[in-house]
Amino acid sequence: MAHRIRRPRHLEHPQQDPLTRRTPPHPAAGPPAELHAGARRPRGHPVACSPGRGVPGGRRGRRIYTRAGGAVLRRARSEVHEPAGRVDPAVAPVGSDGPAGVLSEPLPGELFFLLRRVRAKFSLVSDCAETASRDFLVLDALGGQDWASQIDLAERLGINRTIMVQVIDRLEDRGEVQRTRDPGNRRQYVLSLTERGRAALEDQRLAVAERDALLTSALTRKETARLNELLALLLPASARPLVRGSENLVTQADLRLRRQGDDKLAGTGLRLRFYRPLSALAALGPCSQQQLAESLAITGPAASQLVDDLVKQQLVHRGQDPHDRRRYALEVTAPGREARAVIATAVRQLAADMTALLGPGGEDDLRALLLKVDSAAITATAP
Repeated sequence: MAHRIRRPRHLEHPQQDPLTRRTPPHPAAGPPAELHAGARRPRGHPVACSPGRGVPGGRRGRRIYTRAGGAVLRRARSEVHEPAGRVDPAVAPVGSDGPAGVLSEPLPGELFFLLRRVRAKFSLVSDCAETASRDFLVLDALGGQDWASQIDLAERLGINRTIMVQVIDRLEDRGEVQRTRDPGNRRQYVLSLTERGRAALEDQRLAVAERDALLTSALTRKETARLNELLALLLPASARPLVRGSENLVTQADLRLRRQGDDKLAGTGLRLRFYRPLSALAALGPCSQQQLAESLAITGPAASQLVDDLVKQQLVHRGQDPHDRRRYALEVTAPGREARAVIATAVRQLAADMTALLGPGGEDDLRALLLKVDSAAITATAP
């Protein structure tokens, strides 16, 4: 059998550069940008296929490879050379010259969502995580007195009993809280602060006071007092004397209202937090995840997690963006539209509950104060 003699690699393609072993760009792809010596090819610059692959007039048609994000993606030549910056009016971002912003009109329960937005803004300069907020609440409550019943403390603070067990375990592991048997009732423990716990509480109180001053810097003292008074009305009556500071009041009010809203959706598998993204996508039509994040004023990772949850429940469909095949286009499904109507009912009920809790004039006052806090620029960083 005759053996096939292979030509040297640098001679396999006559047009190939024997030093770089790269094929010069095809004339149809246009001249490449001039590069200085040693420079790398700019990201997204077209690289022509080697001869014999994707030759014009061939069965597969002309293809161009583009380098993007470390991967080589195949795209049709017409896509590579189409004008940049093309935006479909149907998916124009909020604030552009396209259609009105997705949330330009008030949604039912918009005061609740405004409260959530302010809490998100607070988190930029402070640790508003649920665990940190609850840890401080418990330490602060124990700073005033010992508690003979863990269950009683949980009910007074409006914290779920199971979560309270986790909080106490965490504080005990850090050596900040101790449990001792109640001499009057051997079946229960008395909760008290240790010396380390008292030192930690003092440090946290100072930090909370400094953050509160920063976060409410746009308000007068009278306005701050009114804000705190209204936020306290959204908490259980037993918890109002124990929750202090604007940051903690915002966090605990938001957590309580979110629980109440989710309770109204019990048995449906839906969550109150699905309402705004479903409303945004219903108004924007198919759009990218980035546009959704911008319309909701949330971070990319938060939008990603939210979209994953919506897709998992088949409320949103991830299709392909017709203008950029590297991106997904998000679109509300038929079950998603039905879910939005169900959640809207719960949101309206929650809004009615808030109005009743705040009393006459309270809703308007809280909205005005939250808007003032939300619009203020935070230029400093809290410790």
